Amino acid sequence: MPALVAFIFFRKSWQKAFIIMMLTMVIDIDHLLATPIYDPMRCSMGFHPLHTWPFVCIYSALLLWPKTRIIGAGLIIHMVLDSIDCKINLGVWMM
Repeated sequence: MPALVAFIFFRKSWQKAFIIMMLTMVIDIDHLLATPIYDPMRCSMGFHPLHTWPFVCIYSALLLWPKTRIIGAGLIIHMVLDSIDCKINLGVWMM
């Protein structure tokens, strides 16, 4: 998904945009705070600190400024994909 978004919206420097968006996946570091670290039946959204609504609002705000737009796009893509995972695995969009 990041590659597609990078190619469509950041065509002039899509490789750079793709790499930056992939680097935003480091946001999953907050999973290390959970016990157990990985639980296939746990929804990340609303559970892990960096996957809560206040942070999602901050990530959305990053889309407003050109210098942070790619980072915001990567983080929002991550949140959307995690939300889809919650819907598929648990039948809920966000806890």
